[in-house]
Amino acid sequence: MITSCTHNPKDRTLPFEGIENARELGGLVMQDGRSIRWGKLVRSGNLALASDQDVAILKDCFQLSDVYDFRFDAEVAGAPDREIDGVRNTHLSTLPQALIDGFTAGRADTSQFQVSGFMERLAEYAFNPKAQEMGRQLYPAIVLDPTSQQRYGTFLRGVLEADGGVLWHCSQGKDRCGWGTAFVLAALGASRETIVEDFDLSNVYYAAQVEALSQKVIEMGGGEEELAFIRAMVGVSTENFESTLDLIDAKYGSLEAYLDNALGFFAQEQTALRNKLLE
Repeated sequence: MITSCTHNPKDRTLPFEGIENARELGGLVMQDGRSIRWGKLVRSGNLALASDQDVAILKDCFQLSDVYDFRFDAEVAGAPDREIDGVRNTHLSTLPQALIDGFTAGRADTSQFQVSGFMERLAEYAFNPKAQEMGRQLYPAIVLDPTSQQRYGTFLRGVLEADGGVLWHCSQGKDRCGWGTAFVLAALGASRETIVEDFDLSNVYYAAQVEALSQKVIEMGGGEEELAFIRAMVGVSTENFESTLDLIDAKYGSLEAYLDNALGFFAQEQTALRNKLLE
């Protein structure tokens, strides 16, 4: 079992056995020179396979009080989070309903929404023009959808009000979780460079899977369009992320203004979050 709660200042990764793509935000330096407190904020993949050791780390090293699950209902049913005693798990699906309908159309077996099964079908999806377009439009759809905006606002208020550490996740801890992280970092006063760098770290975690599926797609006759789909769906499309940040800037003026005007997480709440989590 866990013997130390020493945090990793090099890359913020966490030594979990059954939780994918996990890292904390502690140690990141904000534009005002303050840094995020260690042992408060964790982003990750789902908790379905969390081990006893993983739970011990979350409870003992992070004093975890809240988990936010951004997956849609069928994903949760296919791979429900492990319950952790004394921790509140809040389900806030942040994928627009139109995209959920596209993912679930004609599929009744919720087990297919486990990550392993989804990965197995991605090579075939890569050749589907509709799937390719869905991949390109995923990030703009998330940030502009009113329901997603409302739920991310609820999440940010939950982080502000939490009694202990907070963990948030989607399925693989990259896209919906990545946007949740971007919003937390923006509220804390991070630079765009810091936000993009943290988002892109999911590509480091999933590099081996991207390479393996890319090779399969090449063998199937795929070209750059298909490979871009694989990179975006197995890892993250940092290019699409940055273009969506540009979209937010064009529509709202800044990411901080987006938090205020679209997510309803107002300037005074952003200040309160900084006072709570920065040192």
